[in-house]
Amino acid sequence: MIYKLIDKSKAEDVAKLAVCLTTEIIERTGIKHFDVDVPLAISLCENYIQNGQYNVIAAFNDEDMVGLGALCESHSLYAEGTFGIIQEFYVLPEYRSQNVGTELIEEIVYFAKLKKWKRLELCTPPVPEFDRTVEFYKSNGFELTGGYKMKYAIA
Repeated sequence: MIYKLIDKSKAEDVAKLAVCLTTEIIERTGIKHFDVDVPLAISLCENYIQNGQYNVIAAFNDEDMVGLGALCESHSLYAEGTFGIIQEFYVLPEYRSQNVGTELIEEIVYFAKLKKWKRLELCTPPVPEFDRTVEFYKSNGFELTGGYKMKYAIA
């Protein structure tokens, strides 16, 4: 497996895996949490990467992208500075249990250290449907901080 920071030329592959992620969440929970517009996702991904607002570290099996971690930078007083947020993290099901996710996390942590981020944060998909996902993150050094992911849609 090869892990690398990608450029905007791989935006379509990122969008396709993001659709796989959201589809899996919808299928497991039975609730349509997302409405992913693939052409829009590709365009946003290209722009965010080009502008340095979004960094994607991807796992490749030969030329095929099989996993990704998409990161953005944020700042807060509670984190005492700059930190990274893992916005999307996904590994194709057939590559899970092959350490792809663990190695991807290791690459993300290495990247975060290069950026001098204080910490990494993420939000897991809904539990109990994704209890295994929570356990995966915990086994890879993440700690539960409590609370819920919440949103307020601005129309």
